[in-house]
Amino acid sequence: MSNSSNATKGAKMSGLAGITAGSSAICTCGLGNGLNYRGYAIQDLALKADFEEVAYLLLVGELPNQKQLNDFRRKIIAARELPIAVKNVLKSIPASSHPMDVMRTATSALGCVEPEKEDFSDQLAKAIRLLGALPSFLIYWHHWHKHGKEIDLISDETTMAGYILERLKLKKPLDVEVKAMNAMLTLYAEHEFNASTFANRIAASTLSDIYSCITAGIAALKGRLHGGANEVAVKFVLQFDSVEQALKSVDELFARKEKIMGFGHRVYRDLDPRSPVGFELASELKELETSDPKLFDIAKAIRDKVKAEKGLPDNIDFFGGLIYHYMEIERLYYTPLFIMSRAAGWAAHAFEQRANNKIIRPNSEYTGPAPRAFIPLSERE
Repeated sequence: MSNSSNATKGAKMSGLAGITAGSSAICTCGLGNGLNYRGYAIQDLALKADFEEVAYLLLVGELPNQKQLNDFRRKIIAARELPIAVKNVLKSIPASSHPMDVMRTATSALGCVEPEKEDFSDQLAKAIRLLGALPSFLIYWHHWHKHGKEIDLISDETTMAGYILERLKLKKPLDVEVKAMNAMLTLYAEHEFNASTFANRIAASTLSDIYSCITAGIAALKGRLHGGANEVAVKFVLQFDSVEQALKSVDELFARKEKIMGFGHRVYRDLDPRSPVGFELASELKELETSDPKLFDIAKAIRDKVKAEKGLPDNIDFFGGLIYHYMEIERLYYTPLFIMSRAAGWAAHAFEQRANNKIIRPNSEYTGPAPRAFIPLSERE
């Protein structure tokens, strides 16, 4: 713990709110332009760079030049193929399984087949391996159980965004779809000491391997209070046939003091800096032939009403779910997509934690009974 947290020693801080639990050079939340990766504003990265550039930035510390990017991208493409043992694991996972369980299990399986060296000298190579393999886990399992076929993991798409869309839907994605998916991967790639990243860093602080660290992140992300908010948000929007119907429902929720997912954020009080990008992407995708533009109008009306009457800004999850819906991505796959993106941030945090490490072991405030004498079993009532 840093010195700044000593002032709160003894205070009851719910969920560690307000506690500085460590230092990091990777990301800022709520400072400068709102959200920066290694000093670069999220808006610039999301709309001006490929996700692979952003992943390189997070893992290595600087944006790549063209040669470095080409080499990095080539390695990720090569990492898309999966070992037979991992494919067999994916085949054996029931079709009824939650996709997050699929991702967690496949990550562990890959760690068994291709373990990280004990001295972590290959940690960057293993992170790249995971960036290539994570989309393939979902793609392979999806087609095996949904369509009864073993999908070829080779694709002409050179970007992760294009690969995910092309192999999932088995058709060439539109440029606007690749742009949106690329931006979403970047927007979700890193977010400081959130629950899953902190779980990942705790695992890293024990000097565990990279697969265990990433698996810890996945386990935390599966919880409904962390991942999955965009699934709930778009489900809310999809139930309405008109703006009027939606606004009436919002009034009813206000009256019952119920929460609407996709609004507010513990870090961002005035604006989630990722939200304007999400709004722009959704606005572009609503023009697709397969899209229903009315849904965008409904979402915008809900956003404006919640902001005007409750002062709560929308976060990236609100329009993020609609973006995936417009790209015809299955709703249960939204959080696995989060994993594919956030793995870059998780790996960067694992590297950072292990490089300057002290095991994370906070204290707790004991609330149990006072010391008492032991009672032999024969004397207990």
